[in-house]
Amino acid sequence: MSSDSYHFNWLAADAYLFDIDGTLLNTRDGVHYYAFLHALKDHFGIDASLEGVPVHGNTDVGILRAVVRRAGVSDTAFEEKLPLLIQQMSDEVESKQAEIRADLCPAIPELLQSLHTKGKLLGIVTGNFERIAWAKLTASGLKQYFSFGSFSDVNERRSDIFENSLQAVRDKLGPKSKAYVVGDTPADIAAAREIGIPIISVATGIYPRTDLAALSPDLSVECCSDLLALSRRSLSREPCWPEL
Repeated sequence: MSSDSYHFNWLAADAYLFDIDGTLLNTRDGVHYYAFLHALKDHFGIDASLEGVPVHGNTDVGILRAVVRRAGVSDTAFEEKLPLLIQQMSDEVESKQAEIRADLCPAIPELLQSLHTKGKLLGIVTGNFERIAWAKLTASGLKQYFSFGSFSDVNERRSDIFENSLQAVRDKLGPKSKAYVVGDTPADIAAAREIGIPIISVATGIYPRTDLAALSPDLSVECCSDLLALSRRSLSREPCWPEL
């Protein structure tokens, strides 16, 4: 973390919008993955694989669409069945919530508690479907920190997810309120840039900090321990999630 990081006041926002996978936590189970495969098999007869489909920084709708397009299914046929796909995947993940194994990224509970204590509004911006997102947060013990979210059930594009959540912040706190996004992928940076919202990148997903920093987020850190260190004006931090 360079000295340039200190020029961005990361605590200046009224609200913080967190991505889930790779930012708050990393799952080590197949619950969400198999929900994709089962829904695609049941509704399209596709013995699907997500291999070759961009997943990190994508949305659940975007992933499903990519798989069925590859299988020759039209967008019209896909969109007709999308509500059924959402319901089946959400039902399956909720029913297997006890099987979700989520490793929290470094310092996440401490960071969320610190922001909550400071009176910051905390929200979710994720490509997950809504019920799947809340199932992951419930299983990991993080749901209590978040009062709202924006998901891919009705917003396929990540920038639309961000914009929807930003509007929710302004509805709650006023039109001049500030919100920052915290995310772990180039897609998060691109979406934040598209709607003009500051973005803090963390290297706790699959992308190393060097790759994320090259895209010029407002602040780039290895992990959220760095944010706590910045708030203490100290460079000491607990070990970060290893780069993958």
